[in-house]
Amino acid sequence: MRSTVLILLMFLLSFPAAGQGRRVESPQFAPGYKPAEFSDQDRLERIKKTFPAIEKMYKEHAVRNHFPGIAYGIVVDGKLELSGSDGFTKIEKKTPVTSQSLFRIASMSKSFTAMAILKLRDDGKLSLDDPAYLYVPEMRNLKYPTADSGHITIRHLLTHGAGFPEDNPWGDRQLADTNKELAALIENQISFSNPPGITYEYANLGFALLGRIITKISGKPYQQYIRENILRPLGMNTSEWEYSKIAPDKLAHGYRWLNEKWNEEQLLHDQADGSWGAMGSMISSIDEFSRYMALHLSAWPPSSAPDNGPIRRDSLREMHQPWRLTGMQPNFTYPGGRVCASVMGYGYGLGWQRDCDGRVYIGHGGGLPGFGSHWRVMPDYGIGIVAYGNVTYAGLGNINLQILDLIIREAGLKPRQLPVSAILEKRKGDLLKVLPNWENAESSGIFAENFFPDNPIDLLKKQHAELWAKAGRIVSVKEMNPQNQLRGSFVLEGEKIDILVFFTLSPENPPLIQQLIVREVAKR
Repeated sequence: MRSTVLILLMFLLSFPAAGQGRRVESPQFAPGYKPAEFSDQDRLERIKKTFPAIEKMYKEHAVRNHFPGIAYGIVVDGKLELSGSDGFTKIEKKTPVTSQSLFRIASMSKSFTAMAILKLRDDGKLSLDDPAYLYVPEMRNLKYPTADSGHITIRHLLTHGAGFPEDNPWGDRQLADTNKELAALIENQISFSNPPGITYEYANLGFALLGRIITKISGKPYQQYIRENILRPLGMNTSEWEYSKIAPDKLAHGYRWLNEKWNEEQLLHDQADGSWGAMGSMISSIDEFSRYMALHLSAWPPSSAPDNGPIRRDSLREMHQPWRLTGMQPNFTYPGGRVCASVMGYGYGLGWQRDCDGRVYIGHGGGLPGFGSHWRVMPDYGIGIVAYGNVTYAGLGNINLQILDLIIREAGLKPRQLPVSAILEKRKGDLLKVLPNWENAESSGIFAENFFPDNPIDLLKKQHAELWAKAGRIVSVKEMNPQNQLRGSFVLEGEKIDILVFFTLSPENPPLIQQLIVREVAKR
């Protein structure tokens, strides 16, 4: 009896306590995966040729939009290859902007907060689907808009899906509020715009609550936790939250352009005993933020290289996914005039966009009284861009998008391409031994159990005999074009027509051919 009780107790202790996640362990892996790679070896030199035009565009943008100062950077393959600046951090003293100047980056702070949450999750301290009230007790008594509402979870907060209203103008003024004031706000009940979990609505309040959760779980102020676990490991040694900790000659002051002149905005303190700064209080330089961009770029492509970052690479990629769709623009127009339909989403503290050409952008903007900022990375292209301006809500998203478009166009960049996996190449060779007459195909051992019930062999023989007769002599076999490790196509070049051969492999080990499509294609 005693041993039975002991076994039961051990079984129960093997599960995480309420509100506590299970530590994420590194899985085993099978060697052989081939990550995507760049085929053009001189891409960096071609990118550098665009830098003079980029510098000119930024300076003209700053003048046109009344920026007292601007700083910007281009990261390529994890390295800051261009850093530039113009104007002043402090107009009265004519202090020049440099790549070491420290600007308040506003809502660009949100991804640091999200990263801290994922690190705590990876360490087994929480689950993203935990109700937030487990860590913010005042939320337990929230009155939701409908009787069938579920409790707000950490994932809701990360993706702006808690049902809180968009709160940019109001949220900008909350940085100095204490946790006691935040608790009072919640206890007095939150005004919801939607029930939780059904739609996206940008809410700074949600990220303030995430800051509170980080403090609760880590046992130290969220600023300290992020500083120790993310900033310092990346070498971001001067990045801070509270402006009074910044050396005066490094600190960018913020301005508003009003009545044809610059008016200095009052710098907002970051409250040490508060959580609102988690949504937008961080202060950083181009030099240091470029290290953070390099971290995000390092997550792509997935590989078996050593994983030594402050957060796991798969957790970074998790941040980059569009967990909540935010919009579809069929007529999305790039600043240069190119029309390309785009779909937008929000990950964890990060925006996501994919356009009609398959280009994926990940990043975030920021705006506060006196400041505006924006950054984007393009993982498939290995490039990223960041820019700061010290004027209220400085618009930098469009110019950054225009510059990325220019780099890709002028440098002729191509995204990383997947190499052909060994099994795809083998199955291609196996198929070439079978096509088009299908002799001994059923006993070849290369087809999955579903294949011939789905594709009667008599019909395959008839269709392919007709197609090969139409093609005439096969002149050449083109290279495999992989879609992933287990799916791809190749072309048979015929005298009269070309034949496309597409196949998909099964999840078995070894993978077998489960689907085959063979059809005529126009000659190239």
